[in-house]
Amino acid sequence: MARLYVADAVADDVVQDVWVTVVRGIDRFEGRSSLKTWVFGILVNVARRRAAREGRTVPFASAGSGADVWDGTVASARLHHPDLGSGYWPASPSWARDPADATVAAEARTVVRGAIAQLRPAQREVMTLRDLEGWTGPEISEVLGISGVNQRTLLHRARVAVRRALEEYFDG
Repeated sequence: MARLYVADAVADDVVQDVWVTVVRGIDRFEGRSSLKTWVFGILVNVARRRAAREGRTVPFASAGSGADVWDGTVASARLHHPDLGSGYWPASPSWARDPADATVAAEARTVVRGAIAQLRPAQREVMTLRDLEGWTGPEISEVLGISGVNQRTLLHRARVAVRRALEEYFDG
């Protein structure tokens, strides 16, 4: 999680700082949330502060000229599954055991990792916690200090961006 905010070398220091903070502050743990949520909340705060101090944050608006900015939505006509109906993707990717397919799957995973790396920080946080770490929506909202609606919006936009990158990869 720390690597979402800082470089790998700095992430180890952030984790050490978090554990020191946890040990020093365990008597202040009130049990209003799970211990995991409390520790990750500390991690997020420490990592964000360290990232700001390291000067690694870059505004999303500076990434492009403005003409190529994508709003993160999907045309509703594209969301129609033959069995499930409107609002669902038409198909899910499936990875076969064929060596050629395994190579394509490895390349696709690289595309996914790249797409996640290009997400806005808030989207990357939510997607990492939800889809990679398996956290629940309420846990994410509590740790990141955002509303449930904002958490779902960030997750949706992140998933759409990753899917778009995959579609571009497979169509290209």
